[in-house]
Amino acid sequence: MQLHTHTWGEGDRVALLIHGIMADHRTWRRVGPALAGKGYRVIAVDLRGHGASGRAGSYTAQDFADDMVDALPRGAELAVGHSLGGLALSLAVERLAPQRAVYSDPAWHLDSPLGALADFKATATREDIVALNPRWASEDVDIEMETLAAWDESSAYGLSGSVGVDLVPARPVVPSLVQLADPSRLVSPERAEVLRARGFEIRTVEGAGHTIHRDDFDGFMSSLDGWI
Repeated sequence: MQLHTHTWGEGDRVALLIHGIMADHRTWRRVGPALAGKGYRVIAVDLRGHGASGRAGSYTAQDFADDMVDALPRGAELAVGHSLGGLALSLAVERLAPQRAVYSDPAWHLDSPLGALADFKATATREDIVALNPRWASEDVDIEMETLAAWDESSAYGLSGSVGVDLVPARPVVPSLVQLADPSRLVSPERAEVLRARGFEIRTVEGAGHTIHRDDFDGFMSSLDGWI
C-alpha cells in the first residue's frame, strides 16, 4: 500500500527512519533534523495503520516490510528502524540495500501477545504516558497522544503470528549496528551475544528506555558515532 513519508533536509546522502508500533514519523522529530544537519536527506515513513498512512486488512511483519520496499528508495546510505521498525527493516534490508543499518532495540523477539497495547489505547491518558516515560520531553508526550489516537490497534493483533517466533537475522546483510536500551526488554544479554557472534555490532545506551531516541537523544546520537 502507499505510505506517507516526511522529509528533512536536501543533502546528497539519504537516511531512512522507520518508527515503532503506535508511533509515526513524528517520533523522529529531533533525529530527522539532526541527521539533515549532517548532510542527509532524511525520509521517515508512517507504517501501515500508523500516522497519515491508511489502515489495512492485514498487519503481518512481512506486510510492513513489503510496504517499505515500495515506499522507500533503494541504496540509501543509512537506514534506522526502531522496535517494530527494526523488525520490518530486517525483513526488507536485502531489497532496500542500504549501505548501513541500525536496529534500535528491535522487536525480533515477541514473547507475548500485543493485545495489551490495544487495551492501552482505549484508556491511555497523558498522565499514563508521562508515568511510563518520565524522561520524555513534554512535546514527545503530546505527540505520543496524537499518534496513539491515529494508530489502528488492529495492527497489534495482526502481529500475533510473530509471537514466540525467533526472527533474529541469521547474519547482517549490510554492516549493522544493534542499539540496545538499558536494560532491553526485547534483546536479552544472551541474545545480544548471539547477535554479536553473528557479526552485528552491539552498543547499549546506558539508562535509556525502549524508545532510546526520545529517552536520551544525546545518548542515541552518540551511540551512532562511526555509523552516520
